[in-house]
Amino acid sequence: MTNWNQQRAIVVGGSMGGLTAALLLSDLGFGVDVFERSPEPLEGRGAGIVVQPDTVRWFAEHGGTEAVERVSTGSSHLRYLGEDDTVVYDVPSSWRFTSWTATYRALLGDFGTDRYHLGEHVAGLSQDDGGVTLRFVTGREERADLVVFADGISSTGRRRLLPEVAPRYSGYVGWRGTVLESEVSPRTHELLHDSLAYATAPGTHIVMYPIPGRDGGLRVGSRDLNYVWYRNVAEGPELDEMLTDKRGFPCPVSVHPGLVQDRYVEELRAAARELLPPAAAELVLRTEQPFIQPVLDIEVPRMAFGRVCLIGDAAFAARPHAAAGTAKAAADAWALADAMRSTDGDVVTALQKWEPGRLELGRSLVKRVGRMGRHYQVDSDADPADLNLRFGLYGPDR
Repeated sequence: MTNWNQQRAIVVGGSMGGLTAALLLSDLGFGVDVFERSPEPLEGRGAGIVVQPDTVRWFAEHGGTEAVERVSTGSSHLRYLGEDDTVVYDVPSSWRFTSWTATYRALLGDFGTDRYHLGEHVAGLSQDDGGVTLRFVTGREERADLVVFADGISSTGRRRLLPEVAPRYSGYVGWRGTVLESEVSPRTHELLHDSLAYATAPGTHIVMYPIPGRDGGLRVGSRDLNYVWYRNVAEGPELDEMLTDKRGFPCPVSVHPGLVQDRYVEELRAAARELLPPAAAELVLRTEQPFIQPVLDIEVPRMAFGRVCLIGDAAFAARPHAAAGTAKAAADAWALADAMRSTDGDVVTALQKWEPGRLELGRSLVKRVGRMGRHYQVDSDADPADLNLRFGLYGPDR
């Protein structure tokens, strides 16, 4: 039986799912290298993340509660705002939140930078009985016993292994942004600083919560207030035009901060004044550089291919309504490590054991968040008391 201590693993994609996989495989004894296509560290990517157990399990098991608290902040209410900031629903509900940057920095700090390679874009792969060869656009080639593609929604691994799988547009986009907690009005601060808050209107909804500040601040007053505002946009020319950045480049996955065309930012602010309660509108109006992410569904028939696997958004990209994308990527990585451990490092057998449960979870999650999106964005009949609309990777409040 092959032993993992003599094997090499390559993780393609250096975000949170990739780093979690790299850390866990390193713990098992694999020699692990991470290859990230970005030429710079991934600082400032994304915005807020709802903490679920799998998201921070690495910190919980390698530093305890204090380690988790160092990268997250919390709230104690689930609150829905109505017209004129009227509180139309409010129940005790404890959640913790982190920022993408804070968690990424902490994971990268634990993995280190010696084997974290920036500016390396995988172009192709091939495998035989003995291993996998990766080919990079720089001309570099690397050989490994196990390759984990954790390269996100635009995954090269998925395109090479499952070229027939394409993202499906949901019919709406998410506008995202953060505002310094210290910059909002006292009334807005009172409503939002200790809550996971929603506001709904026909064909739209916004979600708001506090996250660690840009400098890592966790105390009330030093944090950011984060939001995602979902707005319906027709597929076709209207969407394509909106997802063309200031440079004229199409951006099918995300138009980054500072690159959204000014006319769309101006329209967003005008719509916020008209459609949103004052507290929610204030967040949108105070955001200097909002950015856009089209909400997509991706579902794969397979995740394991001999010695290669897909994890996280490279396999299943689920709409954000369950706040489970980051948690699922981490859960995939933990399950992968468990499978490797159970087979004493027999990579092919481990991936065969690992795949069925991950496919089941991915399919279930995509189906569930599709129903949530329909209630919020299509039927506009979301009931704040409906437990099926709550966060959770494995189900409502789970």
